[in-house]
Amino acid sequence: MAAFYEPLGDGTFRSTQHTVGPWGPESQHLGPPSALLVRALQGLGTPSSALARVTFEVLGPVPVADLAVATSVERPGRSVELLAASLSFQGRAVLTARAWRIVGADTTAVAAGAPPPLAPPTSAVPMEIPDHWSGGYLAAVEWLSLSGGIFTPGDAQVWARPRVAVVEGSEPSPLERLFSVVDSASGVSSRVDIRKWYAINTDLTVHLHRSPVGEWIGLDARTTIGPDGVGLATSVVHDVEGPVGTTAQALFVRER
Repeated sequence: MAAFYEPLGDGTFRSTQHTVGPWGPESQHLGPPSALLVRALQGLGTPSSALARVTFEVLGPVPVADLAVATSVERPGRSVELLAASLSFQGRAVLTARAWRIVGADTTAVAAGAPPPLAPPTSAVPMEIPDHWSGGYLAAVEWLSLSGGIFTPGDAQVWARPRVAVVEGSEPSPLERLFSVVDSASGVSSRVDIRKWYAINTDLTVHLHRSPVGEWIGLDARTTIGPDGVGLATSVVHDVEGPVGTTAQALFVRER
């Protein structure tokens, strides 16, 4: 199975062409490296716990190159743990993640408050993607639109399913699939023409109230742009059974 990364051993991974973002052949879309760090975080701490929040700080462009992953447990605990991971190129960190993980318990009796589910993927149509953006990461994910999408300014409801694994030789978990695509909330709901404006996220925070299932991830996304060069992209994240959490991204907005 094709993959975003090839394992080289000792926590090092070779980026494939499936990671290439829409801005140029030398930098990655943030989806694959986010999923790679979450894959590493899943191997830390208490196995019966669930990721409740992950925050990524984008320290610079993630190059399409050999990258090193490092992890640590910053705050161990029997009920909650704070985990950390970083992705480095030639000794310099380009992306970091910190995650709170909570030990599971049965709260079925009081589960409530989730918004309505999205219409299923079978109700969506293929999302239009410009020819000059047809390769790399965008081609490595199957995109369906319920409403809106890339180059359709405004709110969007889309479904996405990665066509490739995160790491070669390893079946991706539903959580890895989710983090492969949730950074795209700001792209599918952009309110500016991205051929004329930059709208680049400096971070990504994902809160989850339950673990995702299956292959499809839905984004009910919207972007707000303020008058001072700053924007905010948010989304409710779904799987085929309903909402699983939310995302938020701060945006650097400038005319090209």
